[in-house]
Formats: sequence, structure tokens, C-alpha cells
Amino acid sequence: MAALNYHHLRHFWAIAREGGLTRAAERLNIAQSALSTQLKALETELGQPLFERRGKRLELTEAGRIALDHAERIFRTGEELVDTLVRQGPAHRRALRIGAVATLSRNFQASLLRPLLGRSDVELILRSGTLRELLAQLDALALDAVLSNTPVAHEPGSDRVVTLLAEQPVSLVGPAGSGPLRFPEDLAAVPLLLPGRESSIRQGFDLLLDQANIRPVVLAEVDDAAMLRLLARASAAVTLVPPIVVQDELRSGVLEERAAVPGLREGFYAITQRRRFPNPLLAELLDRPAAA
Repeated sequence: MAALNYHHLRHFWAIAREGGLTRAAERLNIAQSALSTQLKALETELGQPLFERRGKRLELTEAGRIALDHAERIFRTGEELVDTLVRQGPAHRRALRIGAVATLSRNFQASLLRPLLGRSDVELILRSGTLRELLAQLDALALDAVLSNTPVAHEPGSDRVVTLLAEQPVSLVGPAGSGPLRFPEDLAAVPLLLPGRESSIRQGFDLLLDQANIRPVVLAEVDDAAMLRLLARASAAVTLVPPIVVQDELRSGVLEERAAVPGLREGFYAITQRRRFPNPLLAELLDRPAAA
């Protein structure tokens, strides 16, 4: 089996990214005819057409989409290699790529990342998404770590490492002046704002109410931590949330803690990959716990 020509693969990647031969040829500063010849050579190597022509446009075939996905990962890995082994000088800004699930407290993220903010030698790249999306990027080496409030079960053959960064208590909060609540008996008649059912603290909360034979009045279920915080400020309802999520509102007196939820805590996790050359910024980040 012939070795893959990575020069041809790079040119295919440029065509796909630029959306056509003309712009890719201009970007690469080569003749369009030469670029077309190299694309055909790659298609011959792979035994599959990578584009199909639709009028004046080139569109990826199914094989082309698969090839592009692999090309993206190959070139990201190459960039990581250069970043790890070559760009070690004091003037180099090392990038740290962090993904965070939408349900994770922004206050916790800011507290965790604060020591790296403003450093001239650090470039922080922050992305958000679902846990599945972010783990796919982690596996493709496009992220250095994923921050989550849900642990990930170990999978056979996986190189993922899950680190518990912190645990926070969970409370019921409401507008200032509302007064304390008796937990759980008062919750039968109090409208609630709750995290989505996939949340670990929601599952624990539901279990506590089931055990007490209480059916809550659920005003809204909210997956996004920032939206839950916004609704907690704007609504007269009681919100289930770790106090760190609304710490500014509690300090300013906009919200108050109406009841602590006994035995319920939320964990904050960092999910990383075992790598021979891990990003050294990860150790600085994960060895320094975020402030509560």
C-alpha cells in the first residue's frame, strides 16, 4: 500500500477550507491547474472522489467529508507537535485550549482561570458546547481539557483522565426578604427554578423530594447556568443552585439563601487526555484549586 502524500492532503484541505480551486490556488500561490492535478492524484491514492461539481461550486462528497475530518486532526496534531517541541523560547505565547459545558458555573470558571488571565506568555482559548461535542474535540487533540460538572465514566481503551477540582454545597435561593424555608416540607407549595434533568444536582434533589413524598411546583427547567442565574435574579421563584453561581447576587443582597439542601453537593471536574507531552499550563491550572 502506497504511503499517503501529505503534501496533496494539505492542498485538498486548503481547497475544502477556501471553498474552491481558485481561492485555494491564490492562498497557496500556485497555479490552479497544478492544484487540480494534485487533487486528482490524491483522489487516485484514496480511490474515491473527494468533491463533486455543482454548477461552478465544488462540494465535498461523503468520502471528502471523512478525508477533511482526518486532515483537520492530522494538521492539529502537527501544530501541537511544533508547539510542544519547537516553540519553547521565552517570547512564545503558549496556547491553552479549554472547553466548558454550558451547565458549568461561569463564576467557577473565572475563578479557576484567573491566575492565567493577563499573562503575556499565555493565550487562553475558551470554547463551550455539550459534553459530547467537547469530548470529541478533546479526543481529537483540539482541546487540552474539558471542564464539566458531570464526571465521565471510564471507557475501556480510553486515555481520558477525570480530576475532581472542587465540590460546592447546593442551596435554594430567592429574592432578598423572602425569609427562610423549611426543607423539604415547604417545597410542596413554592414555585421552583431547577437545573435540567441531566444535571447531577437535579437528580439528587429529585431523589430527596421523592423520599419525602413531595411533588414540587416546577416553574422552569434550565440547562444553561448563566440563564439560570439570570432567571433567579428576575423571578420571585426559588432557585436550586450552588451558591458560587450567584455569589455576586448573594453578596450584594439581591438574593438570599433560603435553605441549604442537606447532603447535596455539586462536583467540578477537569477531563484531560494522557499525553506524552502534556501542555505544561495544565499542571499550573489543575494544581491550583479555584476559590469557592
